[in-house]
Amino acid sequence: MKMPYRQTINTGQTPNLEWAFDISRKTVQKISRQHDQNNPLGFLKPLYDPESFDEIMSIAQTISLKAKDVVILGTGGSSLGAQALVSFKEKRFAHNATDPKVHFPDNLSPFMMSALLQELDLQQTHFLIISKSGGTAETLAQLMSCMAAVKNITTAGAVSDYFTVIVEPGDNVLLRFARRWRLPVIDHDPDIGGRFSVLSNVGILPAAIAGLDIQAIHQGAQKVYQQLLCEKTIENIPAAFGAATLCDYALRRQKTINVLMPYESRLEMFARWHQQLWAESIGKDGRGSTPVRALGPVDQHSQLQLYLDGPDDKFFTFITTNMSGTGPVIDASLASDPELGFMSGRTVGDLVTAQARATMEALKNHGKPVRHIKIDELNECSLGALLMHFMLETVIAADIFDVNAFDQPAVEEGKQLTRQYMEWGRRTLPNEHMKEVSISS
Repeated sequence: MKMPYRQTINTGQTPNLEWAFDISRKTVQKISRQHDQNNPLGFLKPLYDPESFDEIMSIAQTISLKAKDVVILGTGGSSLGAQALVSFKEKRFAHNATDPKVHFPDNLSPFMMSALLQELDLQQTHFLIISKSGGTAETLAQLMSCMAAVKNITTAGAVSDYFTVIVEPGDNVLLRFARRWRLPVIDHDPDIGGRFSVLSNVGILPAAIAGLDIQAIHQGAQKVYQQLLCEKTIENIPAAFGAATLCDYALRRQKTINVLMPYESRLEMFARWHQQLWAESIGKDGRGSTPVRALGPVDQHSQLQLYLDGPDDKFFTFITTNMSGTGPVIDASLASDPELGFMSGRTVGDLVTAQARATMEALKNHGKPVRHIKIDELNECSLGALLMHFMLETVIAADIFDVNAFDQPAVEEGKQLTRQYMEWGRRTLPNEHMKEVSISS
């Protein structure tokens, strides 16, 4: 089976990974057993349901026919996976009039919400609300703000035409709200956590609305999953090898910062998605490593000095695509200055390719561990493969770190305190909870 990507790891030495491979092997065997029992891990379940494509495409077409703009109201795992997919197509300057423009106001901001509601033509806008638990405060605040704006331009009975909700079944505030206002509801599978939901309707529906080939996304993911199920040698499974190497360097060599740096602008949101996936899945019980996202070549100018000459505590993963010979050609008559001669007749893709190679080489020369994931062509299939690779890698790494990949207990404290502070805002705060600081010039 030809894989859509190739992984090479250069650490300048040959580490003994047998201890990590032993744990990885058990995790892979567990995944295989669950496959054989037709009881896959939650994030793998969408690969077993090809009939869902018809339903998702039908919903996407219904929304696309009546909307010029689609706003995804969700945050974290309810947004980043979809953004990783949609930005593959949306990284352009002129809008493709064939498909709706998809917007992600995922970071709650009073300014951005006001601008969104003032600048969009609400008559031609559809809102897709995504929250697994149905209780995410930011998403509910966005929903009610948008609902109020839509109520001002239409009759109460027509409000439901502007909204679609994805939420897990059960008694939760978002589902109750949707039923009250008769909003269409799509089930969020309770077995799939938000940060692992990119291949479910949470990520695939926005991708379909944006005009991506969602079947190709799943086909790429399926190739990586099937390779894991079929491969008998743990070292030949890229996700297992990557997880073992990352964990060995974090636990035994103090490389506790996990840098992901794609040299491809369309993968910028992919790096953001990976950052949450790794951080929330791995960082528990005082264990884990810290994910850092970067983007080449721009971050050569902002972070490379630190990477080369700062603390020796980082493991680097680069993702490149085959850019050689692509993009505009640099006119030789404009590069006549001797300082520009190296660009003459070359393409923009040639320059980016050279920069990626130079950065990796410089890091290796400084003794830094470097992994290179190379994609021949960035398309829906290879993007799906990357998504599956990193989800599998994260699950395997969690077992090596001996943590639960699928919970996030520490996050709940912040949510509870947010509710508490909002309630306090309704009345005078007790002195122990209020301290005013003034700054005068």
